[in-house]
Amino acid sequence: MKIVIVGLGNIGGSFALAIKESGLNHEVYAIDKDIETLRTAEEQNLIIQGFESPSEIIPKADFIIFSVYPLILEDVVRSYIPYLSDGTIITDVTGVKRNIIGSIEPLLPENVDFIFSHPMAGRENSGLAFASAKVFQGANYLITPTPRNKTENVQFLSQFVKDIGFRNISEITPEFHDEIIGFTSQLTHTIAISLINSDLVERNTKQYTGDSYRDLTRIANINEKLWPELFIMNKDYLVEHIDNFKHQLDKLSTAIKDEDVKTMEEMMVESKVRYHDLHSLDMKE
Repeated sequence: MKIVIVGLGNIGGSFALAIKESGLNHEVYAIDKDIETLRTAEEQNLIIQGFESPSEIIPKADFIIFSVYPLILEDVVRSYIPYLSDGTIITDVTGVKRNIIGSIEPLLPENVDFIFSHPMAGRENSGLAFASAKVFQGANYLITPTPRNKTENVQFLSQFVKDIGFRNISEITPEFHDEIIGFTSQLTHTIAISLINSDLVERNTKQYTGDSYRDLTRIANINEKLWPELFIMNKDYLVEHIDNFKHQLDKLSTAIKDEDVKTMEEMMVESKVRYHDLHSLDMKE
């Protein structure tokens, strides 16, 4: 199978590495606007060849992975449509689905199958230098099939991502995807940003931190070009989750001010129960 990765940054590069390390017998090519990135990937034998435009390689592609920012994905797909061959399977890696699917599916010819998906793995830094196959190992992968998708192609994608290391593959609706990602991913990033930005820089906090602060602020090392796009495209769910979080924080703040031990204990007991329920599911999986 000829695989073309469009966008050879952190996630696209991680796909190339994971395919290589999996031992799968696929021919991997890439398209990227950065010629140096393509040459580096060729030298490291991550890809057979890199291209700056789609015309030479996309007509030969069996499977295309679009790994580009969400706001440019529609324009990129539109420019690739004239080169797509019959039966081509396509997927993406974007962290929002409703807007992406709504804008792209109407553009697609009937002879190609775009299965929208989202690998729940990656690093905060951008670029090929930060790519890693390890981040895929045991990670979750979300597929958001639509009525347009062929069952056998969804099954192919599910097996493919298992083969390169993902463990839990879920098929969910685009609506549920955006709701749950707004909570599990986007909300946690807003908390990390707000926490670290509320610090007093002059006190040199680094000298006094422990694991709790480091764990909570790790994802504040964020890609400032990507995440505002994700926040805005999912703002309805994200703002709702922020408001719910603020409600819980205000409740705890009031209990502390009022020295309301009972409320604090109840909140902490509930959080422990939820934590253990969550991680008991991880163990079963």
